Amino acid sequence: MKLFDELTDENFELFAVRNYYNPTWIDADEFYQDLKRFKYIKRLLTKYLETDQLSTNLLLNHLVVIMNVFGYDAGLKMLEHKIDQKYYPILKPFLIYLKVITNDQYVGISMDNNVIESLRKL
Repeated sequence: MKLFDELTDENFELFAVRNYYNPTWIDADEFYQDLKRFKYIKRLLTKYLETDQLSTNLLLNHLVVIMNVFGYDAGLKMLEHKIDQKYYPILKPFLIYLKVITNDQYVGISMDNNVIESLRKL
């Protein structure tokens, strides 16, 4: 079994470093700021579930940065590890909107209609 066949808490940071690409990277703080985006996404998703307030643009911004600095494949793998499955119906429309995944991926996961409508208005 290869080191990154399965992403775990123990190998997550090493996986992130190996896939990190930021041409303007100045220091390690910038890397850790980008890693915190996963926590911010989780907070925004939790806020939406609890209050029905969706920060569409902010979520999109965090997802775009993650995909840009880690790449689509690694960024998606890292999201799958960090974000609980209960948030997938909210996250899936964003990933489709950004063309990170296609409609035929994550087939068993329905999409939140409010999120879909919010993205259509952009």
